[in-house]
Amino acid sequence: MTFGQSIQTVFRKYAEFEGRASRSEFWWWVVFYVLVSAATGLFSVIRFDYGGSMGSILTGLWTIGALLPSLAVTVRRLRDADYPWGHVFWFLLPIAGLIVLAVLCAQPAKSDAPAQAPAPGAEPPAPPAPPAPPAPSAPPATPAPRDDA
Repeated sequence: MTFGQSIQTVFRKYAEFEGRASRSEFWWWVVFYVLVSAATGLFSVIRFDYGGSMGSILTGLWTIGALLPSLAVTVRRLRDADYPWGHVFWFLLPIAGLIVLAVLCAQPAKSDAPAQAPAPGAEPPAPPAPPAPPAPSAPPATPAPRDDA
């Protein structure tokens, strides 16, 4: 998944906590989040009379606006790595929690489940067909006639 596709997917699924997110989708979102945060911080040179700055306002708005998409893509990434969604609360532990969360999100997908969860009410997939019986290699032997007399 490319950078642009990842950002589009995260914004399209901004409040979707079901399904899975690939590693590329998650890590491209992290790069985008950091870049936008850094760009909004550059506006801190514009000061207001009351002591605040344009950068702090923009960064605050960006952080609030990106909170839900960030949580959603993190939960989907944890699900893809086969971890429960509750691990997202590691971010509440300063520094060490972010490291733990980064390690968990860096893990490859653990299951062969489909990348998308089935739609509610969708028909379950048909079970695989049973294997065909093996073909006989030789015709069965006929029993010899019995002589009971």
